[in-house]
Amino acid sequence: MSNTFLPFTRPSIDEATIAAVGEVLRSGWITSGPKVREFEAQLSLLCGGRPVRAMSSATGAMEIALSLAGVQPGDEVITTPLSWVATANVVLRAGARPVFVDCDPRTRNIDLERIAAAVTPRTRALLPVDLAGLPVDRDRLYELASSHRLRVIEDAAQSMGAHWRGRMIGSFGDLVSISFHANKNITSSEGGCLVLNDADEARRCELWRLQGVERRGDSWEGMDVTLAGGKHNLTDVAACIGLGQLPLLQSFNARRRVLARRYFELIDRTLGLDLPPADFDNSNWHMFQILLPEWAEREVFIKHMRAAGIGVGVHYPAIHLFTLFRQLGYRPGDFPHAERIGRGTVSLPLFPAMQDSDVDRVCAALGPALAGASRQRVSA
Repeated sequence: MSNTFLPFTRPSIDEATIAAVGEVLRSGWITSGPKVREFEAQLSLLCGGRPVRAMSSATGAMEIALSLAGVQPGDEVITTPLSWVATANVVLRAGARPVFVDCDPRTRNIDLERIAAAVTPRTRALLPVDLAGLPVDRDRLYELASSHRLRVIEDAAQSMGAHWRGRMIGSFGDLVSISFHANKNITSSEGGCLVLNDADEARRCELWRLQGVERRGDSWEGMDVTLAGGKHNLTDVAACIGLGQLPLLQSFNARRRVLARRYFELIDRTLGLDLPPADFDNSNWHMFQILLPEWAEREVFIKHMRAAGIGVGVHYPAIHLFTLFRQLGYRPGDFPHAERIGRGTVSLPLFPAMQDSDVDRVCAALGPALAGASRQRVSA
């Protein structure tokens, strides 16, 4: 066994990017400035010319998207209970109610066929999530949105570089929020962006992004505030990292596909693990998630993997089971598919710098870790 610990994920930052960050720091302009504008321009090219505004986080991008979509207190937003809690928190912060719809047990994304039954006169938007980088069916999604006259806010935090039927996520659709967090397919250390529909929407996004401040010319005398915006601007330091990452997106994702294929080839099917859909046309393979058998104790499994020098992640516990959302009336049993996946999912190591031998090592550790995590063995 290797003595080197294999983390669940690790960003790949090249020396040229590190040097470029040094230049930004020496320039004296380290908050939002020319590097942010350059980053936004490059992202816009990648998204087919659509306006893109960089943010300090994808969470902030979703908050602004809800405002742009006209979501107000008392409204409802339909989303999935299987995501990072930020997806639902932003709805609450807008004064609206997150209305959960169970996930499809195969894709682990929101079950689009259950959405129509959840629509009420108070529904204002759909907020789907591309879990682990596997896109929600965009054709069916926008068919539903159109039939019910709803806005769509795509939580594409995990799907940078993913595609739907040949079109890159973000190059079409309504409002699209993308993350550049440290564990994403490309990173700006922290940060994200919002892909918008037109110049007017982009201008309103800028107001929401930075305190609602408008200026006429360079004079402070021409300053006005027209709405209660927040502070979600990206720094030039972060944008510089993002600019170094963007040209590597395609190669990063190609390497992720190679590693994912190796997982499919080597994982022993007799172990009883439920594997993700083998979608190599659309997914960006942000994560490789397995679902443990019901008889396996996940916490013990994780301890055995760590003892073997392998880090794994848990993405994610079902949101509606957290105290905050139980206070809204949600209960165990409301969304059985999300609950089953939430208590049994494990994310295996997957990042571009991994070697084929790292996958081999993970796969070799799965059997012993599962055996050690047997509930019978724990109770004995």
